[in-house]
Amino acid sequence: MVTRRMLAFGGLIAAAVAAAGVAQAQEIKLTLADQNSPTGWGPTHALHPWVKQVEEATKGRVKIQVYPSQTLIKGVDMWRGIRSGIADIGWCVQGYWPEQTPLADVASLPFLPINSGEKGGEMLWKLYEKYPSIQREFGDIQPLVLYTSSPNMIISTKKEVKTLDDFKGLKVRVLGGPPTEMAKALGAVPTLIPMPDLYQALDKGVVDAAAVPWEAVQAFRLYELAKSYTMAPFYVAYFSLCANKKKWMSLPADVRDQIMTVSGLAGSKFWGKNFFDSAEEGVLERAKAGNYEINRYQVPADEVARWRKIAGEPIWNEW
Repeated sequence: MVTRRMLAFGGLIAAAVAAAGVAQAQEIKLTLADQNSPTGWGPTHALHPWVKQVEEATKGRVKIQVYPSQTLIKGVDMWRGIRSGIADIGWCVQGYWPEQTPLADVASLPFLPINSGEKGGEMLWKLYEKYPSIQREFGDIQPLVLYTSSPNMIISTKKEVKTLDDFKGLKVRVLGGPPTEMAKALGAVPTLIPMPDLYQALDKGVVDAAAVPWEAVQAFRLYELAKSYTMAPFYVAYFSLCANKKKWMSLPADVRDQIMTVSGLAGSKFWGKNFFDSAEEGVLERAKAGNYEINRYQVPADEVARWRKIAGEPIWNEW
């Protein structure tokens, strides 16, 4: 016979089970390490909106705390820091470690016809999905987003770069891998400097020039130093937003699926477009407000073709 006491105990048990279910569905807190300033164009237009997208996709179960400006992990240590679990998610500049992902380096071959970060992100994620060999390169950590910059131009503080001869002996900041080989082939002296250190390097004359996208010019105030902007599609840099694999696999399967609805291919295109493709307007606004000079030089098609023949196609073939 079912007594009132039994019913009461049953109710208490049901309430306890329900409470446990609520507890399990409570917030999952993740940390995200970034090398960029929180006021930079990319974080403002891509990173922070993506964090909000994740929260909405998971119906508030996931909250991401962002540690900007290398406060948790330095940019050059990001891959190792994410792999070891210092942060749950990190923004990685793959060109800092070309030996880690040599097959994915195809994205950064010089003078490829990649005209936007959105298209670059689509291309890179599709390559990752298609080729297990590229997936193995990212085996230590879990990619959530893979994307590229818009084409890098050359900015310089003194000498304007217009012809092949202008590269001779030019100390230029580039990324590792194919971009370094491109600089050598053009006759320049490649120098690998993390982006947060570039302002000081330009200011002190450690480098004469740098290959950068508009986003970096805006985020690191490079318009304060660089007056000359050589417009040619030298190369695109590529990036990943990666998670610690153990932490990622510890998340409930439905949460992982929800996060990937705003990551993967859609996220890679979103990050490429919003991080890079619209950043030029941000530079122009700041330059105008500070009365800084920006002198563009659009390299003629025949000169670009000459550079591609010397410092593009041979590197494609070698790669």
